[in-house]
Amino acid sequence: MGMPDICAVVLAAGEGRRLRPLTESLPKALCPVGNVPLLDRALSRVAALGLDAAVNAAYLADQVRDHVGARAHLSVEPDGPLGTSGGVARLRSWIDGRGVLIGNADAYLADPHQSPGKDIAAMLDGWTGTTVRMLTKPCRPGETGGFSGRRFAGFSLLPWRYVRELDEHDHGSLVRTVWRPAEAAGELELIGYDGLYIDTGTPADYLRANLHAANGRTLIDPTAEITGRVSDCVIGPHARVRGDATRVVVWPHAEILPGEHLVDAIRAPGGLTVQVTA
Repeated sequence: MGMPDICAVVLAAGEGRRLRPLTESLPKALCPVGNVPLLDRALSRVAALGLDAAVNAAYLADQVRDHVGARAHLSVEPDGPLGTSGGVARLRSWIDGRGVLIGNADAYLADPHQSPGKDIAAMLDGWTGTTVRMLTKPCRPGETGGFSGRRFAGFSLLPWRYVRELDEHDHGSLVRTVWRPAEAAGELELIGYDGLYIDTGTPADYLRANLHAANGRTLIDPTAEITGRVSDCVIGPHARVRGDATRVVVWPHAEILPGEHLVDAIRAPGGLTVQVTA
């Protein structure tokens, strides 16, 4: 028996409440990491696997729609986010009998030994279409709520028979509607991920992902203007840095003024600054 037909869904509907005020005007899925929007990283990863992709959107959905364009099928949740389970259920007619690889747009994955896409290829390798698979890392010391001592790392793979039972009016999570039931039935396979996984949902983790993407140097977009001193920063397109910055993410079109010295922070347009504390 060959591998079942598989598509991909990138979940991008969330409000990003833990990243506020950064996400008050920009969806979390479009926040840049290493000057690449998180959503683009996820879409590139599933495209490298040759998968047809869909994206769900709710919060600031027009921005997501404009950004995705014709690259993926778009599912808009007009009354607000449906949750991960409801979001997948709303795409049931598009999934249409296929297995589905589901990725969180805010997951930052980096495996130095594999190119994106190839790094999660084990999710598909040898899959029969009968089990639920989850990409995982070992739980941290004292961490609870995992699966047999492992924690979710941004991607899961669902058979059609689980998808067809989902209810878009149930605004719950896949944890409750799929992963735990599959675990109880002995149908959950935990796939190990050897690379780095960061849930970028907090300012501290968002900054950490950016610094990792910069790989120990300052990453500067060619259109940025730098006249100040920068160290271990990520400087976005058309940003202007005339002050000093250390371990700072400067968003596109944002500015650091002369005399400013930012450390461990995110600077957005309009002077918005989110300070990251240890």
